[in-house]
Amino acid sequence: MQKSITYSLCLIGLFFLWSVSAKAQTRIAGKVTADDTKEALAGISIAVKGKVVGTITDQKGNFSLTTNTPIPFTIAVSSVGFQTQEFVVNGDRTDFAIALKEQVTLGQEVVVAASRVEESVLKSPVSVERLDIRSFQSTPSASFYDAIQNIKGVDMNTQSLTFKSVNVRGFGSNGNTRVVQMLDGMDNQAPGLNFSVGNIAGVSELDLESVELLPGASSALYGPNAINGLLLMTSKSPFQYQGLSAYVKGGVMNASNRSTATTPFYDAAFRYAKAFNNRLAFKVGVSYLSAKDWQATDYRDQSFSNGYTLDNGTRSNNPGYDGINIYGDASANLYSNLFGNGQPGTGANGTSQVLGLIASTPIPQAGNRTLPQLTGLTPQQIFDAMIPRLDISRTGYLENELVNYDAKNLKLNGALHYRLNDNVEAILQANWGTGTTVYTGADRYYIKGFKLGQYKLELRGSNFFVRAYTTQERSGDAYATGTLGQGINEAWSGSAAKWFPTFFGTYAQTAFQGYAGAFLQALGAGQTQAAAATAAQAYASSQQSAWLNLARGTADQGRLVPGTAGFQQAFDAVAAKPIPGDANGVGARFLDKTNLYHVEGMYNFNKLIDPKLVELIVGANFRRYALNSEGTLFARDENGKEFTIDEYGAYAQVSKTLADILKLTGSLRYDKNQNFKAQVSPRLSAVLTLAKVHNVRASFQRGFRIPTTQDQYIDLNTPSAHLIGGLPLFKQRYNFSGSPVYTLQSVQSFGAALQTGGAAALPQALGLLKPAVDPGYDPERVETYEVGYKGLIGNKLFIDAYYYYNRFLNFLGTQTVVQGKQPVSLTDPTSTLQLISSATRNVYFYPVNSTTQIKNAGWAIGLDYLLPGNYTIGANVSSNYLMDKEQIPVGFVTFFNTPKYRYNVSFGNRNIAGSNFGFNVVYRRQDSFLWEGSFGNAVATARQQTIIPAYGTLDAQISKKVPAIKSILKVGGTNLLGTLYTQSWGNPLVGSMYYVSLNFDQLLN
Repeated sequence: MQKSITYSLCLIGLFFLWSVSAKAQTRIAGKVTADDTKEALAGISIAVKGKVVGTITDQKGNFSLTTNTPIPFTIAVSSVGFQTQEFVVNGDRTDFAIALKEQVTLGQEVVVAASRVEESVLKSPVSVERLDIRSFQSTPSASFYDAIQNIKGVDMNTQSLTFKSVNVRGFGSNGNTRVVQMLDGMDNQAPGLNFSVGNIAGVSELDLESVELLPGASSALYGPNAINGLLLMTSKSPFQYQGLSAYVKGGVMNASNRSTATTPFYDAAFRYAKAFNNRLAFKVGVSYLSAKDWQATDYRDQSFSNGYTLDNGTRSNNPGYDGINIYGDASANLYSNLFGNGQPGTGANGTSQVLGLIASTPIPQAGNRTLPQLTGLTPQQIFDAMIPRLDISRTGYLENELVNYDAKNLKLNGALHYRLNDNVEAILQANWGTGTTVYTGADRYYIKGFKLGQYKLELRGSNFFVRAYTTQERSGDAYATGTLGQGINEAWSGSAAKWFPTFFGTYAQTAFQGYAGAFLQALGAGQTQAAAATAAQAYASSQQSAWLNLARGTADQGRLVPGTAGFQQAFDAVAAKPIPGDANGVGARFLDKTNLYHVEGMYNFNKLIDPKLVELIVGANFRRYALNSEGTLFARDENGKEFTIDEYGAYAQVSKTLADILKLTGSLRYDKNQNFKAQVSPRLSAVLTLAKVHNVRASFQRGFRIPTTQDQYIDLNTPSAHLIGGLPLFKQRYNFSGSPVYTLQSVQSFGAALQTGGAAALPQALGLLKPAVDPGYDPERVETYEVGYKGLIGNKLFIDAYYYYNRFLNFLGTQTVVQGKQPVSLTDPTSTLQLISSATRNVYFYPVNSTTQIKNAGWAIGLDYLLPGNYTIGANVSSNYLMDKEQIPVGFVTFFNTPKYRYNVSFGNRNIAGSNFGFNVVYRRQDSFLWEGSFGNAVATARQQTIIPAYGTLDAQISKKVPAIKSILKVGGTNLLGTLYTQSWGNPLVGSMYYVSLNFDQLLN
């Protein structure tokens, strides 16, 4: 059998070699120089149009290519920064002398993201933005990924130096599941999170050819989750970009809120690519970054308890203080825990003892009579006078006491390319990254040693591709910081069940003694019983702060102090124990080893159908998520296994150009996820070209978003809420039908009524409780209408403008509900008190569809003008806004996190008067806006106090090209104005960076 297989393979190989050699070969050769300087140009691409075959020029500008392509054929001579030239080849020719002109004209870029085929950026049917190698070289940003935020309409959320999320058109979050990020056709998401972790496992700037951004829905061609945008990154081919390139970058970071304000950072990268006989090529690359991260130090009080606000609440004045970036400060109500519903024994601290203390303790100075006998008041009335209705929180830990801010990132990239013939190229590619970062979700998650690997096998021709890849996510040593703070507090005090009774008991005993002493003193001074009781109450009020501090000091005795051996021991134990922990203590570690498997293909019929008649492409894909968190993040089925999720889809696109001025395009896609009904996504567009330079476009498209893997199957208990998936199995698992759940807003109103009116207000307060209604759980859909204009006037002024309107169907938001640990019934008033105590209730946070349509709209305009001397000035402004906000249900979280207005202004020159000096200056500004998210105190969000302040930044760089060593030296800085800013709630304050970089490129022209 083995001999038979070997014989067959040999025959196939001989036939293949014969078929290749049987074709006539054509050889072309020549030299490429710069039109102005006449210098030889290295690395210029010589490609046969419609084929995968091609070569590049060597260091002397020479090239040679042999191809089996039948004559006549066309070659394209191109490189970034030069105007492309095309030549028709009718036979062997070795005397090509090609002079390329520098491309300084605006609007000449070619994009592929908008239609999955190459087209002029001016004639794209939808909005599209593009950055190329020249953009990366001239940006003043510290990295190409940071430069994306200078594109019009882009918001970026910085959670860490190494983790930033790109958001567009309003609906933004720290981990944005509405924007799909792709690298060389691979979805760059971490499959356990369903969003890209910035560029931690992406591509090195040395290996990046271009970045294209499609703001708006792209599901018609790219499938699920491309509902708000698509970020498409393309790496360099080892055939077209050969040789050695490297850079070193170093500098300092400065922010006044950090433990050490000014610290160094280091960034270095290497890439090498080589081609053999224009058939086989490979590339390898490595990049590494090390720095001290930005720090989250927002200690404002987000509790909104005891009459305090973000502006004036502190740990010293508010016993219920809840710092934004302070963790482990769980809270409970002092009065409710001591007195409950007014009946002895119902309080969390054994109210009977407190009431018994008041009712039966004899006062020796008063003839052994008790306080009720002396005052004529009931024990409850005395209790009400002694004990304030205050929220009390534990003493928590600062984020910088729980997080190591060493930020690191290592990326390894490699690929092997083999051209089977002139029409087909095989690619084996691997991208692997690891890093340390902090991510903000429902908690602040510290992730050390996070790893993400992507491995791809692809067959690609000029009119088709078939690819299969897998994404392997490994969370490393990761823990939830808020849970860690809670766990450390639990470790030293025994539990909250010990700390709170100690606090409350100390306060009650001290208050009783103080009240009694003040009463007797007033009585001894000749006051009446009523007057003495009033004086005692006044004294209790005046001593409240001191008694609270005494109670906290007593309860905090033995508290683990950062820097001590006991603290570190508890830290290590909690951080190493998987969520949620066990009978021996809290666990903060989460594991994620989720894998994604994806297969897809596309075919363009341009070789079977004349493109002048019609252009047709078709494609299909299959994807599987294999969830694996070892029970720390995702739920398990009845067999103890975590779930898999399968989905598949197919699409077709037809386009037709009429009279060379009107291009009509229609796309249709079908997708099915195993947990949801099928989705159909159409797109219709028209582009009208007038006078060859004015392009007016209009489009309608539908996008959709499948709930994320976590939204479907998460089962994670955090300090603020129990996060569960939206699938029906969780409502069943946690008995929502047998033990009713109530809306968070109604429970807050209920608690506020009891805090104000005491036990007597309970009957009326019951009417405030509202059972939660499940509005459904289906994929989110959006219908997008857009009109736009792109124009190039006088080859000097480039204009790009658009307006869009979105109508969301089944918008996915979140809902928070409260459930008693024992079933709650409105007919049993005592049972409802469970809802206002953290010790006796469950709080669930899960995704749901909005009961009303969510609508938003926006616009943007960008202008770029070419001044004399090749100076360029650019500006863009964008606006996004939510419509009909009054119709959105109270408490429904939309995550519409964007400033209403933001703008950028830039001025630069890549090569001043031929001196090889260049510069670029960018100023960016955005308005303040309300942040809606799952991190932090829900009360602050509900009261619309989570405001992200407006800010402006100034970035600048000066560069010098040094041809003798094929290098560019750049000196630059970001946020030169030095004003610290944050881009989302609970995230770090971003300061200034100053850097010097030296970039060597063997192909530098």
